[in-house]
Amino acid sequence: MRKEIIIGILVALFATVSGFFIYLQFVSKLGFYETIDFIKAGGLFGKVLTLAALPNLFVFFVFIKKNQDYRARGVLMTTVFIAITALILKFF
Repeated sequence: MRKEIIIGILVALFATVSGFFIYLQFVSKLGFYETIDFIKAGGLFGKVLTLAALPNLFVFFVFIKKNQDYRARGVLMTTVFIAITALILKFF
């Protein structure tokens, strides 16, 4: 049970990092480092982090469809943690 939740957390973190990388490469018109600097300067990290977490939705539904509820729970816990982090970053 605990191992399955940790697998879900790791998969969700990988999906979030992948979503962030996809945003940097395909959505942004600037280069990689220029986009990072633009995000830092504009205080947009919370918004970009929220967009990067969208692939977690797909991963969550795949785990639900396969009846891997504990892995889906790990994905959900990670997504809630990312949402709280984005909320905190919005006010700081």
